[in-house]
Amino acid sequence: MRPLNGNAALNQSSSGDVKYDMSLQTVTIGGGCFWCLEAVYLEMKGITQSVSGYAGGHTVNPTYQQVCSETTGHAEVVQLTFDDTITSFDDILKVFFVIHDPTTLNRQGNDVGESYRSIILYEGDTQLEIAKKAIADAQLLWDKPLVTQLVPLEIFYKGEDYHQNYYARNPYQGYCMGVVAPKVAKFRSSFLEQVRR
Repeated sequence: MRPLNGNAALNQSSSGDVKYDMSLQTVTIGGGCFWCLEAVYLEMKGITQSVSGYAGGHTVNPTYQQVCSETTGHAEVVQLTFDDTITSFDDILKVFFVIHDPTTLNRQGNDVGESYRSIILYEGDTQLEIAKKAIADAQLLWDKPLVTQLVPLEIFYKGEDYHQNYYARNPYQGYCMGVVAPKVAKFRSSFLEQVRR
């Protein structure tokens, strides 16, 4: 859900009243297949929603097939809503830089193409400054230079329904077992204190 007031998430109560929840924030990131990121972040404390979709390109309302054709400029991303009284943008980025390889340009493992690039789409100056510092800190963890793009979020397009919560619904699918599951396991072992109980 895109914030309408700064970076606060919009909530609608059961009475129909619309209010802003200032503790709920959003961030949009991409680091390879969105199924991987979504699966990891749905296990993280403080994440209230993870939506798989597309951002960073030029095609309006892209489809998955268009994005996979590498002609839209979009990356596969997740837009996370998080409670900043439980976790922080900085915590999210610490996980981000461990669970994907930010040194490989336009690829993650066997997934190759611009749509698989490492990207942070920031909203506002505060996220920009936090992301800059996180990139600098993460560089100390990697021998090769980071190639993570840092660009303002212009628009986020939600992906097709079948992509949402994909790993939880398809844990025994080949890609999920071979690629997604190891990333989830790495998160659990590397960030034990961040795992949702």
